[in-house]
Amino acid sequence: MSTIITKAKILVHIGRWRATWARRDLDYCPEDLDNPRFMSARKAVELIDDGVCVFSSGMAANARCQIFFWGIRDRFERTGHPRDLTWITIGAQGARGKVPGSLEELGLEGLVTRWIGGHLETVKSFLKLAQEDKMELHRMAQGIQTFLLEAQARGEDSVVTRTGVGTLLDPRVDNGTPVVKGKGESFTTAEGEFLRYRMPLVDVAIFNAPYADSEGNIYKLNAATVTEDLESSLAARKNGGKVLACVSDIIPKSEKDIFITADKVDAIVVNPYNEQTGSIPQSRYWKMFTEGAQEDVADAVDKLKLANTLLRITPKRGQVENAMARMAANLFTRVAKPGSYVNIGVGLAEEVSRLIYEGGLSKDVTYVVETGALGGLPAMGVFFGASINPERLITSAEIFHLCYEKLDVTILGLLQADCQGNINVSKRGEGPINYVGPGGLPDLVASAKTIIFIGSWMAHGEMTIENGKLKVTKAGKPKFVERVDEITFNGHEALKAGKSVYYCTHVGIFHLTERGMELVEVMPGVDIERDIANACPMEFLLPESGEVPEVPADIVTGENFMLSWGT
Repeated sequence: MSTIITKAKILVHIGRWRATWARRDLDYCPEDLDNPRFMSARKAVELIDDGVCVFSSGMAANARCQIFFWGIRDRFERTGHPRDLTWITIGAQGARGKVPGSLEELGLEGLVTRWIGGHLETVKSFLKLAQEDKMELHRMAQGIQTFLLEAQARGEDSVVTRTGVGTLLDPRVDNGTPVVKGKGESFTTAEGEFLRYRMPLVDVAIFNAPYADSEGNIYKLNAATVTEDLESSLAARKNGGKVLACVSDIIPKSEKDIFITADKVDAIVVNPYNEQTGSIPQSRYWKMFTEGAQEDVADAVDKLKLANTLLRITPKRGQVENAMARMAANLFTRVAKPGSYVNIGVGLAEEVSRLIYEGGLSKDVTYVVETGALGGLPAMGVFFGASINPERLITSAEIFHLCYEKLDVTILGLLQADCQGNINVSKRGEGPINYVGPGGLPDLVASAKTIIFIGSWMAHGEMTIENGKLKVTKAGKPKFVERVDEITFNGHEALKAGKSVYYCTHVGIFHLTERGMELVEVMPGVDIERDIANACPMEFLLPESGEVPEVPADIVTGENFMLSWGT
């Protein structure tokens, strides 16, 4: 497909989405369905009582429960009910105040009074309420949350694990789960070298799935993700609660394709405007995201790049960021090997994934995405959470179990690092309004054998590459500090577990050793004393030889840059 035609189609696609992204009909229910499970959104949300605990599935723009969010808001504004809800999420479900139909619709005082989530940053209306002391805010590790759903489905109330020991989730180190000290009881307790995690019992599970049949069976056909649909439904059922599903259409029954049986669902809302993933209606789903798809990967990548650029989701990367991404990708080829299971985070980590793909190495590894997408190539930007040509779509709990069993490498971003190798990705600034949350990082670093962090050397600094050398033209605020503001990742615990940990930044690569943070590669043009030692409070070491190898020229400039295993 030519670039001009592709661009035109994407422009039309985005224009259609922008024109219809707030469209809904809370009273719609298909006619001639002799099944009381099918009802309008307005009627379905009446099943949610005051004071209950609600769990919503989905991640980022994938499988948003839009019609339920709008329905609950509408009911609350009309009647004042439901109110005083506890709400649980795992993946990010907000839109940073930019797009309607996200969890942010419920950011009204008195509606949700306690929120527990893995990734919190995108639900700005909730953070604002917490900042005003009108909502209790809790953080959790995403993988552990999925295991807690499984535990509730078995009739158990907790899980015990080493994940999170020595971090913000450990009450011996920080607040435990409350974001604000003293605002709520921690759902983690210390038990020797372990942590016990709990979560309120789920009373109502809501999720978005592609289709149902007339009997009420739910299907995941043509989905981009399934996240926690199954585990949350089973947990709510075990707890004597309700399960509410929204689907895009009714299809003929297919016994072999049933994902969740009708007896596990109390209410089904047919919403013709349901999305497969951000901007893509389920009625016009993109084949590339579906289980077992075999679309042309190059065309798919170009399509997603263009969509993200037009939506202004993908930041423009300069030559310095590109050099850093090449450096991290080159490191990946030396610490990973063909056959590895690999997880990629958001931000600069996505740039590394792009280079691995462009270098032809993606076909040699199996990518795992927290949503349950296994295999294929992780999608970027607004489509994060989905994958291009996934081999299988499994649940979030299943993918986290697989990570704990098989994950070889994870590549993640960072906000801060310190001399003990600790990482902060969860706290951007003071107060709930600036809180990010740990996301799936505690699980990924607990399960991966090798961890690569990538992040800028300083905030608001300026650098250029001239004649193959890096030059710092304006100093910024150090991100490599004496002590991180919050420990999302504990370097000492990682070393105890025998993990290899690397930190890629503009000036070079650090490696966490028993001796401390060791500078193992430096960018050409960087003066170690002036640009590193005198520019950050973090103490670090040089190799015992005293010599720090320079990053190769092709990585710095990109000229003749190629990736191959073991180089």
